[in-house]
Amino acid sequence: MNSKSISLRTRLLVGGIAAVAATAGVVGVVASNAEGTDPATKAPVVADASDGNLQQSTHLTIAAATKAAQAALDAAQRDNQRVSVAVVDRNGNTLVQLRGDGAGPQSYDAAREKAFTAVSWNAPTSKLTERLSSAPQLADIPGTLFLGGGAPVAAQGAPVAGIGVAGAPSGDLDEKFAQAGVAALGG
Repeated sequence: MNSKSISLRTRLLVGGIAAVAATAGVVGVVASNAEGTDPATKAPVVADASDGNLQQSTHLTIAAATKAAQAALDAAQRDNQRVSVAVVDRNGNTLVQLRGDGAGPQSYDAAREKAFTAVSWNAPTSKLTERLSSAPQLADIPGTLFLGGGAPVAAQGAPVAGIGVAGAPSGDLDEKFAQAGVAALGG
């Protein structure tokens, strides 16, 4: 072998090792940076509750919402009424919705809207319908329904849920059944 070929081989070998080392370094840096951006690897930020920026709120459990919805549906069935029942949380999100056997197709959405209306104003929807004479624009608020059949659920005076019933021949009956759901919760 001559010195020229050894030199070429040596240069190729050294260059190959350098390329492998550089690639490994780049991969290591990328992996290291990726680890640093993973939210699961970062320490959680803990808010200081003493500064008044946090507030606790009460929410109805799914078990309680289901119990209330079933109680309202049972009350309607005892009166031979075919209704739908909805229970929404304090933010108007549906927790439970039951469509009783034979309930009309319109009753499903109407029950949810009555529940939303009751929790939004922390008042039975039959009382809210009285407000429409002095403020008819209330009926234009999306997702609301100002007909009897919605009842709020409150804890310590604050709304935590709404129960809506729809499908009976009158709002008074719907509201009676919604109140049976509230009563099942002890309120």
